[in-house]
Amino acid sequence: MNRPRISIPQTLLSAPAICCLLLGLAYLLSPVRVVAEPAPAAVAAFNSYIGAVESRLAQQHRSQTGFLASALSQADLRLRRGELVVEKLTPFTAFDLPGAMLHHWRGTAFVPGASAADFERFMRDFNAYPVHFSPQVVQAKLLSEQGDHLQATMRVRQRHVITVVMDMDYDIDFGRLDAQHGYSISRSSRIAEIEAAGTSSERALNSSQEHGFLWRQNTYWSYEERDGGLTIQIESVSLTRAIPTGLGWAVGPFVESVPRESLEFSLHAVCNALRK
Repeated sequence: MNRPRISIPQTLLSAPAICCLLLGLAYLLSPVRVVAEPAPAAVAAFNSYIGAVESRLAQQHRSQTGFLASALSQADLRLRRGELVVEKLTPFTAFDLPGAMLHHWRGTAFVPGASAADFERFMRDFNAYPVHFSPQVVQAKLLSEQGDHLQATMRVRQRHVITVVMDMDYDIDFGRLDAQHGYSISRSSRIAEIEAAGTSSERALNSSQEHGFLWRQNTYWSYEERDGGLTIQIESVSLTRAIPTGLGWAVGPFVESVPRESLEFSLHAVCNALRK
């Protein structure tokens, strides 16, 4: 069976770093490991957490004064300077997530001169995703559209020590409080890891063959037009496989860095597109 392609940055590594990398790769690429689907208890816990997140966001989206996360008032100057404000929201309390890990990140940015209408138009243009979100998004297609409910599919390529390609289907809903305040909710409905992507041997791995890099992913955008521009906020909640006991020091930083870096990449891409 082909394995994910290894892409190691050309930098000098210390002996401990090399040991860490080799252990991580041995774990990630082990041919005898069976990952399968996440345990029902892990899925139930993820769904319960998502329910709480969406309940909180629904409450935010009913009020102009509290439409975005309240912590923004303390970071407004940084946003005006063009910085991204990124927060880790993953709970520290214990969850019943056997064999799985939950990741929750939030990022915020301000785009001078952009409007809420600009953002929604941009987010609905799936055909342009491979341009705006390159090189992560390789292909994107709108499958159906009924008012503010859309279904779309994307091929995503993640490069971080190894290269992983996944086909991902999403159910997406758009909503508005008024002309200046809007939001979107994107829930993954299918995630398939692709082996030998772009070759004649390309195929989707089944649940007993995949590596469990990503089992679930929900993305929540909130945006507010004010003060001569658009403040945009993204929250990403994902479910991945867990790290076996004893390998957390070796593989943990890799697994936990991908959700944050993906969120930052998406936020930068949107800001760059809206500034044009």
